[in-house]
Amino acid sequence: MPAKGVQFFYIGEPSSGCSAKYFIGMKKMIMSACLCASSIMLFAQQTKLTDTVYLQPVEVSSVKATELAPFAKTNLTAKDISKSNIGQDIPYLLDQTPSVVVNSDAGTGIGYTGIHIRGSDATRIEVSLNGIPNNDEEDGNEYWVNMPDMASSISSIQIQRGVGTSVNGTSAFGASIDITTNEFNKDAYGDINSSYGSFNSWKNTVKAGSGLIDGHFTIDARLSQITSDGYIDRATSNLKSFAVSTAYITKKSSFRFNIFSGKEKTDQAWDGVPQDSLLTNRTYNDLGTEKPGTPYNNQTDNYQQDMYQLFFNHTFNDHWSFNTAVFMTYGRGYYQEYKGDSAETAKGDNSETSYAYYGLLNPVYGNDTVTNSDMIRQLWLDNHYYGQIASAQYKSNKDEITIGGGWSRYEGSHFGNVIWALNGGIPNDDYQYYHHPVLKTDENIYVKWQHSLSKSWSTFVDVQYRNVYHRIDGFEATSVTDPSDTLSVARSFNFVNPKIGITYAKNGWQAYASYARGNKEPNYSDFQANQTNQPKPESLNDYEMGVQRTKSKYGWGVDAYYMQYKDQLILTGQINSIGAYTRINVPNSYRLGLELQGSVKFTNWLNIAANATFSINKIKAFAEFLDIYDSTYTWTGQKEIDHTNTNISFSPDEIIGGTVNFIPVKNSQISFISKYVGRQYMDNTSDLNRSIADYFTESARLSYTIQNKFAKQIDIILQVNNLLSTKYNTNGYTYADIESGSVITYNSYFPMALINYMVGVNMHF
Repeated sequence: MPAKGVQFFYIGEPSSGCSAKYFIGMKKMIMSACLCASSIMLFAQQTKLTDTVYLQPVEVSSVKATELAPFAKTNLTAKDISKSNIGQDIPYLLDQTPSVVVNSDAGTGIGYTGIHIRGSDATRIEVSLNGIPNNDEEDGNEYWVNMPDMASSISSIQIQRGVGTSVNGTSAFGASIDITTNEFNKDAYGDINSSYGSFNSWKNTVKAGSGLIDGHFTIDARLSQITSDGYIDRATSNLKSFAVSTAYITKKSSFRFNIFSGKEKTDQAWDGVPQDSLLTNRTYNDLGTEKPGTPYNNQTDNYQQDMYQLFFNHTFNDHWSFNTAVFMTYGRGYYQEYKGDSAETAKGDNSETSYAYYGLLNPVYGNDTVTNSDMIRQLWLDNHYYGQIASAQYKSNKDEITIGGGWSRYEGSHFGNVIWALNGGIPNDDYQYYHHPVLKTDENIYVKWQHSLSKSWSTFVDVQYRNVYHRIDGFEATSVTDPSDTLSVARSFNFVNPKIGITYAKNGWQAYASYARGNKEPNYSDFQANQTNQPKPESLNDYEMGVQRTKSKYGWGVDAYYMQYKDQLILTGQINSIGAYTRINVPNSYRLGLELQGSVKFTNWLNIAANATFSINKIKAFAEFLDIYDSTYTWTGQKEIDHTNTNISFSPDEIIGGTVNFIPVKNSQISFISKYVGRQYMDNTSDLNRSIADYFTESARLSYTIQNKFAKQIDIILQVNNLLSTKYNTNGYTYADIESGSVITYNSYFPMALINYMVGVNMHF
């Protein structure tokens, strides 16, 4: 749901415009963490270290693609990530990887952020954390805001583009992102990270690790807070998180227990800026303005997510190993909104300000019966997601065989509360007007076999079976307008997902070709239709081939792909059988693209890296539906318009990124970071009036490293985003209808901030 290294800047007196109470609190947090880090490091230094223990990361790593796996992939290390980790969320740290487009509700990369890879949004990108599925089980989305500053705990990230290898959880339909935090740290350490920048943006992080204690035990901890006022009006973010990881390691086995907790409170900014406001007030936010007078000051999204992970790895001998993990994620939160009784919203019993809408009796005061009122309501989600994953691996000189799988169970609860009404009539402060439980189970098993035919040639075979079951008892949109509605869904899906490929690798050359099939169940909201109009699952045939050349001074790569979709679910404007706008299956669509990558080290002080994607993304045929309104704005039906060979929404034909790095003096670097994104269509009609214009941005990053007796390393980083103050939009949405015989289009956009900066100091002890 929507409510979805040491850095150190300055510790002293509060600067102008900064909250003294907040500043003193951060001082206490950092000082306490420093004392904790010092204690841990002192204790670790008094223990005996050994090199004979099981030192691999404690995770179920079978979802990662190996170096020779025949798929397009990018690997990032902790060092790669730390270069720009001074406030923005994970999607923005991945922005310079191939085929990536990122967006931000608040316009800063802090708060609610999103990512597209090869045109596929986060609902089609499988995200795993240490091998454990992390996407929302209902809508498939990845809410990065629910795990603030996870980037500070990451040891590596692998991005697989396309279907890739078999994973646990939601199928990858555009890409997969596997995040690893479980890297072993042999030596004790302490980090303090503090950053400050435009829009009163702060990031403060403290980390400490014991290193290996008594040859077997380690503990790592992190405490973070990120705050920002945002570029968009009333788009503040207050993100808090902590992480604790403990491990016990022996010669052949290892245990690890992780806790990740994130709590976010963000002002709602997900409506974007109406097109007619962009030129005059591009930071406009209409959310909260239903309240008469000044905007409502608590139009917020509130969510807390706690993740628990327990791993066990064991090596039996030189050939066989086993790993497993049990996990549980507990999420709960709500978004709060003001519903104003205005002429636009007060439309009889279906108005969201009418008592009837909430199943309430109209209050009577003397001779007056009140039918509508200003209301404040909370829409809640409370859920538990738990399960287990496991794999067994066999390795020999020529073969690597993995047998794995997992099961999970999601128990969710949707409910809405009315907490206040201007005209009274609410029986209690948390009157509940709907409550709908959701159950989803997921089981899968897979077998992977990588075989060396010779020193240069290897093959890869991967087959997965997956069963998914959904049970949904009602939807808010229908039940509150018709209490007698008992729409329930119980559906099961069975998928077989094969992959096969071949790889050639010799003398710095690597080439591959592969085929992979993916199948995906509909999302929660897609089921909002009667039993005779239920959506079909989607399927994808992904054909990939590529070649790479790696030398000491340069490297380049070319990846080509053809992704053929069957029954892809898209929005068409069609109202389904119960009056809801939901996604509809279209028979045939595809993505055809070419990804280019290259890097050159010209001298010791100059190097360049760049990537470019050129693609064609088409829906062969579909029908668009437009609502029809007469001169009194009364709905009279829908008009069907046929389209052929149109562009898939949010799938630019060109995506280009590049970085030029200068090293003027030792321990310093100046980077110029460029990004070009081609035109994006906000629906599937290829209508220029419903599109996001192409854009080019330039940013710069300066870093300098100091090594002295006070700390092992001090990194000073200054990043200036959007150097040219380009006015551009990264995301948006559109709605069109027919009014008095004419097609009228309404667009809203998500503009990014003009020139802005973040400066940070990272201290490593």
